[in-house]
Amino acid sequence: MSVEHYENFPVASILMPRRLRKPVAAIYHFAREADDIADEGDFSDQERLNKLDEFRAELARIAAHEKPLTPLFQHLAVEVAQHELPMQPFYDLLDAFSQDVVQKRYANYEELLDYCRRSANPVGTLMLHLYEEATPVNIAYSDAICTALQLINFWQDVAKDDAIARIYLPLDEMQKFNVCEKNITEKICDDAWRALMKFQVDRARTLMLQGAPLGSILTGRIGLEMRMIIQGGLRILKKIENVDYDVFNKRPVLRPLDWLIMLAKSAPHTY
Repeated sequence: MSVEHYENFPVASILMPRRLRKPVAAIYHFAREADDIADEGDFSDQERLNKLDEFRAELARIAAHEKPLTPLFQHLAVEVAQHELPMQPFYDLLDAFSQDVVQKRYANYEELLDYCRRSANPVGTLMLHLYEEATPVNIAYSDAICTALQLINFWQDVAKDDAIARIYLPLDEMQKFNVCEKNITEKICDDAWRALMKFQVDRARTLMLQGAPLGSILTGRIGLEMRMIIQGGLRILKKIENVDYDVFNKRPVLRPLDWLIMLAKSAPHTY
């Protein structure tokens, strides 16, 4: 996973408390390497799955309090032990990366949410454990935020995902709005496409706002960090609307001015 793959991951943020930078970096590098296995290079699907199984074996060593074989997992093991991190989120991330290797389409929104539960939500859960704020209420808010961020990334990157033969738009919703895969492969931004994307943007925004109270529950720098992440997702949604949903030719990205706007909107209770 390159930095571009996880644009909202708070690694190396100036807002991140110094004591958390090492564990966040360890989690980030685990996710980056695993995502690269799923996406990058010229490996066969079976080779990718085998490599991800090697990662699972390393996680099992950590869980068994054995020394991992590779430096990446040796560093991760230190942070897992020091911060008492749960192991399941790491396994969930690997399951999502493995799913990316073998599943290229999603029949409905429920299937997509199940994928997000493993591809995105574990990162938020791990961060809450690092913050020592992993209450059931906070995790529920975090799940909404992380799933929304994952969906926003999908709608931002429809063309990039199509280039690697993946479509994350639910197939039943594409059919409902009279959109077919030709719209994506030929980058056709017609009324049907705009209606479908408006539906996806509105739903992602609603989900993000459901989780937004977490930004006020968390205090200090980590609260501001969370509110900036939330505002970043909302800002991308606004940019998708501003280009009239033509994400094929005008992929929305955050510019320096956007960061100033996000900061201005990141005071507590500004949603």
